[in-house]
Amino acid sequence: MSASLLTSERRAVLSRRSLWLAYATAGYNLLEGLVAIAAGAAASSTALIGFGLDSFVEVSSAAVLIWQFRSRVPEDRERLALRLIGASFFALAAWVTIDAVRSLLAGGDADASPVGIGLAVASLLVMPLLVAAKRRTGRELGSATVMADSTQTMLCTYLSAVLLVGLVLNAAWGWSWADPIAALVIAVVAVKEGIEAWRGEHCDDCAPLPAIDATSQASSCADGCCTDRKA
Repeated sequence: MSASLLTSERRAVLSRRSLWLAYATAGYNLLEGLVAIAAGAAASSTALIGFGLDSFVEVSSAAVLIWQFRSRVPEDRERLALRLIGASFFALAAWVTIDAVRSLLAGGDADASPVGIGLAVASLLVMPLLVAAKRRTGRELGSATVMADSTQTMLCTYLSAVLLVGLVLNAAWGWSWADPIAALVIAVVAVKEGIEAWRGEHCDDCAPLPAIDATSQASSCADGCCTDRKA
């Protein structure tokens, strides 16, 4: 269903769902970040500490979504919310790059961290569920912000996998370089997604615009970002 054909009741349901998904994301990532930093400090693991700080970046993305959908007219905040989420992508990329380079230069002297491995496994179970729920909601609602936030959560899922591989390789064979190399790849992807969010290109993932003439497009467009799109 196109976003412009949603009833006001259905739109309200989807907006509330988006808000609660953002609350769930923020709550989980706050806990995840605290555990990761504590475990990283105990094991002298820069990868775990970096993962914990990345979790706080994800909290900031969820906070943007909460700010948007607590408005009585969330669509009015769509463009600014997208740019704030784009900025969080850039922050994520910057931190991951700095942490990865620092890990490579410092060499591998981190201890094995069973807590860190368990945390990475838990995130790999939880994060994909949040991604799927956000994408279903974002597509039906026609919200580029929800779609961009789902991509942020997906990147954190990738980082969880990177962390798990790095911690296991370090614990088993002492291959400390594996984690920062893979993290640099994730940083490149984060920059790409940040640029797309900043430009509003996540609108392409939203519900398609109905076939209407140019004069009625602006008034029938339900999503704040889709005023820049062509039918």
